[in-house]
Amino acid sequence: MADLRLLPVPDGLDGLRLDVALSRLLGLSRTAAADLVDAGEVSVDGAVAHRAARVTGGSLLGVRIPDPPAPVAPQPVEGLRVLHEDADVIVVDKPVGVAVHPSPGWTGPTVVQGLAAMGYRIATSGAAERQGVVHRLDAGTTGVLVLAVSERAYTALKRAFKERTVDKRYAAVVQGHPDPTRGTIDAPIDRHPRSAYKFAVVAGGRPSVTHYETVEAFRSATLLDVRLETGRTHQIRVHLSAVRHPCVGDLTYGADPVLARRLGLARQWLHARELGFVHPGSGEQVRYVSPYPGDLSHALDLLAGES
Repeated sequence: MADLRLLPVPDGLDGLRLDVALSRLLGLSRTAAADLVDAGEVSVDGAVAHRAARVTGGSLLGVRIPDPPAPVAPQPVEGLRVLHEDADVIVVDKPVGVAVHPSPGWTGPTVVQGLAAMGYRIATSGAAERQGVVHRLDAGTTGVLVLAVSERAYTALKRAFKERTVDKRYAAVVQGHPDPTRGTIDAPIDRHPRSAYKFAVVAGGRPSVTHYETVEAFRSATLLDVRLETGRTHQIRVHLSAVRHPCVGDLTYGADPVLARRLGLARQWLHARELGFVHPGSGEQVRYVSPYPGDLSHALDLLAGES
């Protein structure tokens, strides 16, 4: 049975958004706190409230903490490749259609389960279903992902991602031709106001910065090199859609389904190409690269043939 906690709001949190106040009171990430609010597990003075509601000092928050999930069961994952592994980290090449860790509503394969099936051990820090996870990729996004094996690696990598010292580079094929050909998209992101499964550029959202540069222009699309300064959920997809150049194949964020079908794409053309960070064991700068998977390479060939 879920654990019900009653939390008085200290005066020092007066005026904060509900999800922010909850994250501070419970020591949760803001995303985890927002998920609790969105699931209807949080009340303010007995009434369910929206995550953006402002709390008042002295108010009483009622929070139902869900039962902890069962331990992650090993499950083989086709196409999951280990690029590097040592006593501190495992670096994998994540295939399409695979989530990073189990979550409510997701019934498909996950990286965490796949590594368990392969006999790999990862750090025990984090929630049971997210142990060793220090960053994520969408299920429909392929490429390089690092997980922590040791506890020191978990702590060091979480800090590195928070302090933005990890170099995250993506390749994205977008509709049309961005103008200017290189630039920065600096726009706050939060959950979509009308869709529980989407995110959007929202005033008052979390600061989000994406840098892009044109690599090659085709007749109907452009290959971009994208570097993330922050790491919000769906950040690249949301930002590129906001400037009217969604990733080709990204129907969730406004891409043209006709172009996707012509290129044989069943998902967004977005690939985590490179990941660079300071190794938590050796202290050396390391970098790992993932080649384009077959469906993305095929789409690129078709675009090049049209030019």
